[in-house]
Amino acid sequence: MDITRVCVVGGGTMGNGIAHVFALKGFEVTLVEARKELADKALGVIAKNLDRQAAKGSISAADKEAALSRLKTALSPEEAKGFHLAVEAVSERLELKKQVFRALDAAAAPGAILATNTSSLPVTEIAAAVKDPSRVIGMHFMNPVPVMKLVEIIRGLQTSDETCKTVHDLTAKLGKTPAMAKDFPGFVSNRVLMPMINEAIACLHEGISSRDDIDTIMKLGMAHPMGPLQLADYIGLDVCLAIMGVLHEGFGDSKYRPAPLLKQMVQAGRLGVKSGAGFYEYPRK
Repeated sequence: MDITRVCVVGGGTMGNGIAHVFALKGFEVTLVEARKELADKALGVIAKNLDRQAAKGSISAADKEAALSRLKTALSPEEAKGFHLAVEAVSERLELKKQVFRALDAAAAPGAILATNTSSLPVTEIAAAVKDPSRVIGMHFMNPVPVMKLVEIIRGLQTSDETCKTVHDLTAKLGKTPAMAKDFPGFVSNRVLMPMINEAIACLHEGISSRDDIDTIMKLGMAHPMGPLQLADYIGLDVCLAIMGVLHEGFGDSKYRPAPLLKQMVQAGRLGVKSGAGFYEYPRK
């Protein structure tokens, strides 16, 4: 199938970034949100990010206007009926994702590919919600989507070779680098990253080192561009906790048990950048 029409469900940080990238690369994109004000907000964010790229000279003013012209919004997948590819980017709740996939399955063009941007939930179980699970795959974009080059592609138990090849080639067309992973909890990215963040939080909780020194050690000693505690703030501490929960439940191994301080931070509403405070403070503009 020649993929030209794309449906992105969810207009949050990941969803609007995914829509942004597809529109910039020439695809007709429908961004689906539950309410019009959320859809309008997502379009506003995309416009600002395109403006930023144009100001830096990484795209032209004509590129920006063309991308915006390819974007429209809808309040349900049914309004985007006939798309060739869908990318689901709603919150990390398995039942919600299954509900979205059932709606996408009903609205998709025959043979369309249905992708999930999940960062840790089982692609195979999500795929079980549709009639043809061979067309379901994971496309785990990294944040911020317009900047980060990696897309972790996750093959579910019943994902077909054809679907894998199509998505692999499509990822390259987006200017991204595809990397394959099997459908195990956390895949590769979060199975490696989240325990590191969790251990950094445990080190802070146990008084082994200060917040700033933990981040400095990892930045200067391991050549990480951002320390694990600051990175956790940008990811969202609630997201980190949810992923550690998936790893802990999926593997049944105590090494994946969430750090007590991580739980406390989430309970306190200190979720990181999104709430204005996490391990660091983020004053509102």
